[in-house]
Amino acid sequence: MKIAVVGATGLVGTKMLEVLSERNFPVTELVPVASERSVGKEITFKEKKYIVHSMEQAIAAKPQIALFSAGGDTSKEWAPKFAAAGITVIDNSSAWRMDPSKKLIVPEVNASELSKEDKIIANPNCSTIQMVVVLNPLHKKYKIKRVVVSTYQSVTGTGVKAVSQLMNERKDGKSDEMAYKYKIDLNVIPQIDVFLDNGYTKEEMKMVNETKKIMSDDTIALTATTVRIPVMGGHSESVNMEFENDFEVKDIFKMMSNTPGIILQDDIQNQIYPMPMNAHNKDEVFVGRIRRDESQPKTLNLWIVADNLRKGAATNAVQIAEYLLENKLV
Repeated sequence: MKIAVVGATGLVGTKMLEVLSERNFPVTELVPVASERSVGKEITFKEKKYIVHSMEQAIAAKPQIALFSAGGDTSKEWAPKFAAAGITVIDNSSAWRMDPSKKLIVPEVNASELSKEDKIIANPNCSTIQMVVVLNPLHKKYKIKRVVVSTYQSVTGTGVKAVSQLMNERKDGKSDEMAYKYKIDLNVIPQIDVFLDNGYTKEEMKMVNETKKIMSDDTIALTATTVRIPVMGGHSESVNMEFENDFEVKDIFKMMSNTPGIILQDDIQNQIYPMPMNAHNKDEVFVGRIRRDESQPKTLNLWIVADNLRKGAATNAVQIAEYLLENKLV
């Protein structure tokens, strides 16, 4: 199994290599790919050194799967070229997510949609991934009518520059390198990505549109507010959902305990609930603060946390690759 990782030297690409190693994905040969300035450099994977390739060299190497994490413009240009060479691309950018001809996959939810013909597969937005893992079993049993989600997102979702900004501000009170318009340490920024004509940000509308596509249900009404906070380790979400059918809270606890990919952390007597520092470097989605919304019927509140670089990006992509391999789709 020859695997290419495009964007291998970036924050998510590095995490993809970690996840491939930790999950013992059967990589027989690695083809690391990065920008022209990194071509020829060496990276280490499983104690073996590999030379960083250019895009052309990677296509010529004919890997079976290419994990892309190099930005939307790069994916738009190069994913079709890899696909034309018979390589299955799993793309982490937003380039293909809402393309009607491409599948948008969270393995726990809709991996069964995949076939051998899918040569470009989209990895959803990080905040969408962790939410739909929880929404999916609830929707199947109680049918979700409406979702209100507010996110509290790690600076790692922006990238290395944002991490540097936060750490510099924490150390010196200021940073020469600014990923955000405003200071992020000791602050909260209620904007992720650019604003659209409807007053929502691009990130907020990604959550709305991607959720409906992944869950194959346009009837779910969803509204989002996405916020950047000065933490690392994972994204947190406060989710309020209204169902068509009523529920017992104890049944929700049981469902969350028994759903693959979810870890229930909900013991309020002992102040146990999901937090980014505990989700950091984990592949699961953590759920807690489960309680009935007492302001209206058939409505539930809960709190969701996951490592955005892992389940929100690298792990989800590797899980898609695992599914392809297990089902002989590559």
